[in-house]
Amino acid sequence: MSDTGNEVQSKDFIRTIIDEDLASGRYDKVHTRFPPEPNGYLHIGHAKAICLNFGIAKDYNGMCNLRMDDTNPAKESMEYVEAIKDNIRWLGFDWEDRLYFASDNYEKLYELAVKLIKMGKAFVCDLTADQIREYRGTLTEPGKNSPFRERTVEENLDLFEKMRNGEFEDGSRVLRAKIDMTSPNLNMRDPVLYRVLRANHYRTGDKWKIYPMYDWTHGSCDSFEGITHSICTLEFEDHRPLYEWFLQTLGLYMPRQVEFARLNLTYTVMSKRKLLTLVNEKAVTGWDDPRMPTLSGLRRRGFTPASIRDFCSRIGVSKVNSVVDYAFLEFCLREDLNKTANRVMAVLDPLKVVIENYPDDLVEYMDAENNPEDPNAGTRKIPFTKELFIERDDFMIDPPKKYFRLSPGKEIRLKHGYYIKCVDYKTDADGKVVEVICSYDPATKGGWSEDGRMVKGTSHWVSASKGIKIEVRLYDKLFLKPDPEVVGENEKFTDFINPDSIKILSDCIAEPSLAEAKAGDNFQFLRQGYFVADKDGTKEKPVFNRSVGLKDSWAKTQSKNQ
Repeated sequence: MSDTGNEVQSKDFIRTIIDEDLASGRYDKVHTRFPPEPNGYLHIGHAKAICLNFGIAKDYNGMCNLRMDDTNPAKESMEYVEAIKDNIRWLGFDWEDRLYFASDNYEKLYELAVKLIKMGKAFVCDLTADQIREYRGTLTEPGKNSPFRERTVEENLDLFEKMRNGEFEDGSRVLRAKIDMTSPNLNMRDPVLYRVLRANHYRTGDKWKIYPMYDWTHGSCDSFEGITHSICTLEFEDHRPLYEWFLQTLGLYMPRQVEFARLNLTYTVMSKRKLLTLVNEKAVTGWDDPRMPTLSGLRRRGFTPASIRDFCSRIGVSKVNSVVDYAFLEFCLREDLNKTANRVMAVLDPLKVVIENYPDDLVEYMDAENNPEDPNAGTRKIPFTKELFIERDDFMIDPPKKYFRLSPGKEIRLKHGYYIKCVDYKTDADGKVVEVICSYDPATKGGWSEDGRMVKGTSHWVSASKGIKIEVRLYDKLFLKPDPEVVGENEKFTDFINPDSIKILSDCIAEPSLAEAKAGDNFQFLRQGYFVADKDGTKEKPVFNRSVGLKDSWAKTQSKNQ
């Protein structure tokens, strides 16, 4: 949503609302926030909210806060806090000095709750969680008042203080707002503000024996921070009346809550609870597994900040829930890497080629452009020797028609190298080709000839003696079905994990320049796809993850549908 990078900015309905608010004088500035709960790693859905909140702040010369909505101590940790901060910075955004924690406001929130009690607007309730649900009613039936609703102010104050002091068992009492048990909006039927919970908080330790609920905390923190536009996903639309009731009742500054449709993506799950299940059940190697939709996983897969920002800009902001094809996310990555990734040569399934008329000890260094899309990317030197490796499927003994690669008697071009012609080949006892014997034309250095003869086939290659061994990990979709969250009666979403979502190739050969690759460096392996150096790699054996193939399936599908 921001113009960070080269993204296209368009006017969406939220920016239209902001324009109206500024024009009417409702607000004289724009101040947004991104408020994740630190109970897991951020995913691609959060990227949409990050780009939206920080992008709006940038567009209106305003500010955007980062706030950790940390009200659930059993599930939160500093690991998640640091990962959130790291991912937001990586994505290209900065909250400057405005990092806040809901937990910093615990005392102030407690005092506001006491104020509600004194106003006769909150009471301590002894009903169990199940009883509260039973008393709440349904969408078609009104709820009924708790038998503890009419406790005196003095009794409620005393009980609430005892809750804070830890004098009651976990779950035995809650503090509830006193609103309307007949309201058509279930969120307004005396919602819970505090519960008794003895849990160690990653920041406050054991200080608190009660913890505030999200609805109570969120709006108050927005108000404390002077937020003008509290931008939430659609599931909070029904919570907006409660958000406003709290602030109006207490006479606090009122931000405007605006809701937008969250991002849904095919072939993945977006629930942090389900993502945690994948981690805990070791269906993936961790939160940063390249098959995960987390920003850490996408980053390790080779996605760039620019590609994710571009994706978020292109999908736009609406009030209607929809599902975006994962292939479109890949399209955005391919668009970026085509412009920015250096080209290199790597052979994933090596077949040896021996050039019989090439000098035994000669090493020539061929000039190769790094990126034809970027004139400033420069060139590099690639060693050429008598023995090379090509892809196994670049040679066939008995090829079909229109096979333009190497075969007996056939001449092809070696990219940046020479023309070579197959004169013989060797097989093992099982008839598998183990070596192709060729001759080369010394007059075709660089991969072209003065006589202008037509050579249709071009293969990439790597020197057998100068190339380096690399491991390549070919990733595919984590799930077999577009919507793994839609399950049958006796099914669970993990039943649809793709058993072939990763394929590891351990004996690949690459040009020696890749020995210097650092984790996160992006490349196009000629004719193979886009790859990124992985953190698991060592100097002795670098590891590369396939980010996305060269084939643009999404664009082709779209053109067919038009």
